[in-house]
Amino acid sequence: MEHDMSSGKPARLLFFFMLPILGGNLFQQFYSMVDTFVVGRYVGVDALAAVGATGSMTFLILGFVVGLTAGFSVIISQKFGAKDPSSMRKAVAMSILSACFLSIVVSTIAILTARPLLLMLKTPHNIIDDSLSYLLIIYTGIVATIYYNLLAAILRALGDSRSPLYFLLIASALNIAGDLIAVVNLGMGVKGVALATVLSQTISALLCLLYIYKRYPSLHLSKQDWNIEWPMISRLLRIGLPSALQFSVCAIGVMIVQSVINQSGSNTVAAYSVGVRIEQLVTQPLVTLGLAMATFSAQNLGSGHLERVREGVRSAVLLCILFSAIALALIFLFGRQLALLFIDQSEQQVIGQTVQYLHTISYFFIPLGLIFVFRNTSQGLGSGLIPMLSSIQELIFRALVALTLPPVLGYVGICLSSPIAWMAAALLLLVAYKLQYRRISCLLKQ
Repeated sequence: MEHDMSSGKPARLLFFFMLPILGGNLFQQFYSMVDTFVVGRYVGVDALAAVGATGSMTFLILGFVVGLTAGFSVIISQKFGAKDPSSMRKAVAMSILSACFLSIVVSTIAILTARPLLLMLKTPHNIIDDSLSYLLIIYTGIVATIYYNLLAAILRALGDSRSPLYFLLIASALNIAGDLIAVVNLGMGVKGVALATVLSQTISALLCLLYIYKRYPSLHLSKQDWNIEWPMISRLLRIGLPSALQFSVCAIGVMIVQSVINQSGSNTVAAYSVGVRIEQLVTQPLVTLGLAMATFSAQNLGSGHLERVREGVRSAVLLCILFSAIALALIFLFGRQLALLFIDQSEQQVIGQTVQYLHTISYFFIPLGLIFVFRNTSQGLGSGLIPMLSSIQELIFRALVALTLPPVLGYVGICLSSPIAWMAAALLLLVAYKLQYRRISCLLKQ
């Protein structure tokens, strides 16, 4: 169902809007963790390291997809907030056409550069073949991934955060079943895990498409809607591409860190990959809070209620502090137990490094949460440049730390690369948001 966020208490709206998204993201993280569990338990540490070594490369491409579709949805959300259904349908149609073209381009480039990038990242020779097999299957299925994310983003732009959750739950259950069949029963190893992931994304995309067609007559597109409108495409790309590049720039920083880790051997690669999985799980409330702010700020800007954006930001910052404290407590209370879900008890070095990573980063969850709040708010207010600049800054700091601290501090230096980058990016985004808000406020008064 559609949900107007231009009236009501911001804190309540944000919290209840983000809950279904959080449920979907947690379940998505859960089935990603099942991938890790199945590979780690049924194939071995080397296979676990092989999948883990692809993390930065999949983030490079899939982050581009997520950023692109999130950027497109900002325009759709603004048109919805402005009560302009004709322009909203045109934005949806041009988003679909743009996504089709870009998915072909991105998939082709990703497949052609997969092996050279693995070599450039100094992926250990004993795992590089499995890493490549995993990547090629994932990259082949990018078209399904981009359309699922686009359709889910369209639903969220209309204030419907529940429906994507239901489709994701079904697809996730199928993904878990596919993992177990492909790896445990058929012995397909990492290829089976990748194939199950692609099939689940395809099912999610199809279910979203059918639901939108049946439940949202306002989104039934006419032949006229499909006529190419270059100004609309230009506007979509002006928001979508910087948003996509923002994720890709962050991913380059992660790839630099990954190249440093890869030189430390497969045990360290496995520990880091498991640590990142757990980090992604406990910080999902921060991620979904940011997504909620993108829709909230875009709808309120479209309806001319800019002052509500500031109220929403204040509420989001308080929620960010609360969620960060809960995540910190979870890490220190259950960090080792979470690591043991993926790693055999006998692998004490891997377990120790995983817990060390989690303890190091958990003190810095508040800056990470502020990044999601202010980056998505700026995007919802129509800026693609501010999020991209913050990502470039994040890249620079992450690369500098990864290349300079490990020789002095060892593994701790690697663990600190993300937290230091988070603090720098959060500060930039805070200042940029205040300037952006002031500029838009002055324009609306004219």
